[in-house]
Amino acid sequence: MLDLLLWLLGYQLAGEALVRWLGWPMPGPVLGLLLLFATLWLRRSAPAALQRETPRFLGHMSLLFIPAGGALMAYSPLLRSNGWQLALILLGSTLATLLASGLVLKLLLRGRRH
Repeated sequence: MLDLLLWLLGYQLAGEALVRWLGWPMPGPVLGLLLLFATLWLRRSAPAALQRETPRFLGHMSLLFIPAGGALMAYSPLLRSNGWQLALILLGSTLATLLASGLVLKLLLRGRRH
């Protein structure tokens, strides 16, 4: 588990450092995730520590929803006054994410057909 955390934190730190150094307007962890994806893609396989520990780590991903739940309680007046606009934005962004993911998957699988 320590190996997995070191991989994730290392790439998050690298992404955060690059974003701050280059002045890019994007979250550092997102760039770190892209760097991790590029590394795994170039290696053509995941290290044994990632293969072994990732399923157990994913079992605890629900802990990431605790801050979101706290934000819902903290911003409940804003949600009550502008709820339908926020729901519309959430729906649009979800559909855009699904569309982009589907297109990327289609592009990535194009080379695997025989």
